[in-house]
Amino acid sequence: MEVVIALGVRTPRGKGSPRGALHQVPSLALVTTLLDALVARGLRPAAVQDVLLGCATQVDEQGTNLARTAILAAGWDCAVPGLMLNRFCASGIEAVSLAAARVRSGESELLVAGGVESVSRVPAFSDRGPLYHDPALATRVGSIHMGVAADLVATLDGVTRDALDDYAEASRRKAQAAHAAGAFADALVPVAGLDHDELLDGAPDREALRALPPLFADRADELAVVAARYPKAAPLRHLHTKGNSPALADAAALLVIGERGAVERAGLVPRARVLGSASCAVEPVIMLTAGQLALERALERCGLAPRDLAVVAFAEAFAALCLRLQAALDLDHDRLNPHGGTIALGHAFGATGAILTLDAVAALSRQGARYGAVAVSGAAGLGAALILERVA
Repeated sequence: MEVVIALGVRTPRGKGSPRGALHQVPSLALVTTLLDALVARGLRPAAVQDVLLGCATQVDEQGTNLARTAILAAGWDCAVPGLMLNRFCASGIEAVSLAAARVRSGESELLVAGGVESVSRVPAFSDRGPLYHDPALATRVGSIHMGVAADLVATLDGVTRDALDDYAEASRRKAQAAHAAGAFADALVPVAGLDHDELLDGAPDREALRALPPLFADRADELAVVAARYPKAAPLRHLHTKGNSPALADAAALLVIGERGAVERAGLVPRARVLGSASCAVEPVIMLTAGQLALERALERCGLAPRDLAVVAFAEAFAALCLRLQAALDLDHDRLNPHGGTIALGHAFGATGAILTLDAVAALSRQGARYGAVAVSGAAGLGAALILERVA
């Protein structure tokens, strides 16, 4: 069964704060705008058998099955159901992978999959689940802030603050060049007057990056958990700042995924094959290494090696994780996030994996290259990855 990605659309990434350009736009409107855009680009809603949507904080405006709500609000055929997924930051990529698996199994022929998150309107962990709101449980299982985990990786790997800042600066430089070259234009759907990723505006220069203070040095309870689990990392070096960490964003993204024949019968053009995927977990204190592990497993399942990948779209969950991935997979600078990443452009939790998938497809097309990959790490030690092959 040949599983392909055809259409893909996304909103710009707005700053994830009350001052951001998309703060006044509810998550429902982000999704319905994209459903409308898919129809405008030739998709017939009646041909779609399900909409799978990833979201990390499914409460308030993002609650009550937002996928189904958006289908109804957009005026799509009421026979199209909707499914919400939550694998924290890996939710969007998991939605894409699950859609591909359903097509590959023969259960479905044509699906829409993606993700959404309005961090500015529905703050992270405002669903108040026990993992982050039960102190006794958090201490027992090792649930800590992602930034502390990133400092742990940086300490264990012996990386320097300069190396982290250099990576962050390079990510922004790539993102600005990609924007100037129109690399994002095909998928972007303007929302509320915003027609580009807002975090491109006013990015810090090299000197400003160097001057930023550490962000995660004052979390005593969590540092005690790290010291107990990883005594060799004591004392922890606090190297991550606002400049070499992913900024938060509001955004949504949707892709059309289907069996190749069904895609072509629907009048759509296949752009990339989904060759395979993997999801995995690691222990929750070091948590952010799971995306790399998922990528390695996905490559093995597909019979490929890191050297086969022309493009790796990796969620920049703090610069230390990117440097570790580069070293482990021997990825040169140009193959890892060639259009920049979430440090430069923003991290919209449940939407990020879908956005990165769109970006990887676009990069493969621009380069005329064959294989690419997408990988995301998430809270609690979760990770997911998928492998792509360019069709057109």
